[in-house]
Amino acid sequence: MRNIMHNESAVLPSTPRQSAKHDKTLISISLVFVFITIGLLMMYPTGSQEAAKSMFSGLTNSIGSVVQLFGFAAVCIVLYVGSSKFGDIKLGEGDPEYTNTSWLFMFICAGLGSATMYWAFMEWAYYYNGIGLNIPAQSNEALRTSLSYVFFHWGITPWAIYALASVTMAYHFHINRSKGLNLSTLVSSILNLDENSTASRVIGRVLDLTFLFATFGGLILTTTVTIGTVSTGFASLFGIENSFLLKTGLLALVTLTFTLSSYIGISEGLQKIAHMACGMTFVFGLIVLVLGDTTFIIDFVVNSLGLTLSNFVEMSLFTDVTNDGTFNKDWTVFYWLYWITYTPGVSIFVTRISKGRTIRQVIFGLIAGGCAGCWFFFGSLSGYAVDMFASDIINAPQILTTISGDYAVAELIANLPMGSFLSVFYFILMMVFLASHLDATAYTVAAVSTKGLKQGEDPERSLRLFWCVMLSLLPLAMLYINASLDTLKTAVTLTAAPFIVVLLLCIVGLKKFLSSHKFVENK
Repeated sequence: MRNIMHNESAVLPSTPRQSAKHDKTLISISLVFVFITIGLLMMYPTGSQEAAKSMFSGLTNSIGSVVQLFGFAAVCIVLYVGSSKFGDIKLGEGDPEYTNTSWLFMFICAGLGSATMYWAFMEWAYYYNGIGLNIPAQSNEALRTSLSYVFFHWGITPWAIYALASVTMAYHFHINRSKGLNLSTLVSSILNLDENSTASRVIGRVLDLTFLFATFGGLILTTTVTIGTVSTGFASLFGIENSFLLKTGLLALVTLTFTLSSYIGISEGLQKIAHMACGMTFVFGLIVLVLGDTTFIIDFVVNSLGLTLSNFVEMSLFTDVTNDGTFNKDWTVFYWLYWITYTPGVSIFVTRISKGRTIRQVIFGLIAGGCAGCWFFFGSLSGYAVDMFASDIINAPQILTTISGDYAVAELIANLPMGSFLSVFYFILMMVFLASHLDATAYTVAAVSTKGLKQGEDPERSLRLFWCVMLSLLPLAMLYINASLDTLKTAVTLTAAPFIVVLLLCIVGLKKFLSSHKFVENK
């Protein structure tokens, strides 16, 4: 594989940057929000979690069907655009800045949280205990279908949502020559607003604030689940107390890692840590596949892929309204909102690293690359866990309900040959993946809080470092109160809901941009 074409200094302009400035108002309001939220969580931990559960139910009941329809529509739209003549449109001039491998690894790390490692072992167990499509819980059919729902929730639809927003943002930035890499300039362009008008400034301010809040909401779940799983594993391995102090130390170590990576920059920092994270993930998945019952895992994965594809439309639009079921709201709607919290940041990051690529490459790169990576890793780890359950060796669904999912993960890894070594490898992998994901997120947050960021420019290092620290504070508060999964889900859904409107505008904007595109200019 060839080396990256440019280092960070090469993509920066040769003249001093004078137009880009810190958005002090945006930063200040965000900090007030962060510290008020932390204060309320620590002073009223029980009340906060009870209120969170109530808000989650109310929100998913009111907008659940809209969210599911949007997800299905996103798939149809991007597949059409990618397969049409519009797929040939090149986003920016020149050759791609990064190799295909580096490009894929970086957007996978930006688009996937390290909590993926936890869900890869345990998500099927949640579904076995209560699954959709009117399948009885804890039945053989529930077990047979469990992984197919995992593939659905980590497959085509979420990556299509990423692709929809990314292509719209990339077209606006690289072809329309946007004055800033943020949502406010995109929405102003879609609505034909003068960027200097009062309406444009108000909308822009609201959008940028909502983006920052949504980013924090998504990271709360990802970071809290990751650190909780790692601390439980290390406590079990080394016979120490799984204390808040241990969790704080692990979070501090992760923060230091991605802060150093962010300081170095995309080419020398994020690119390398993304290679490390994705490489280690592939190796771990391969090890589990080889050391486990390989034939069973492969057969189970193939069968699950068939179920996912054959039931895709029904899974996408299943609401269970006549039985008053909650599976679609508790999982499908939650997951689409979870992915949506990351969508603005991912679209900004994909735009930054996709100059010189075509719309088709971005769409099918995100969908094919994202699905392949997720399905391989989830298939390997979930298949192994299901085999342990079916063989009456480790009952993960029971451990999940009686003790915790974190404990079940530790038991599953310890049962592998060289279990202690693989446990350490797995928990280090989770921390590396978290550091890589937070690094990409810190970049996008810094980009949004920089005024007038132009093509080829990156946010200042000092601002990226500042956000590296800030992104760790809310998850620390959640670890302190030992927040439940319902509380973490609420943080996601409340911050993601406003972006449904933004993503609907992306559909309008993409149609507008593509309809007015002059193909002769690309010849």
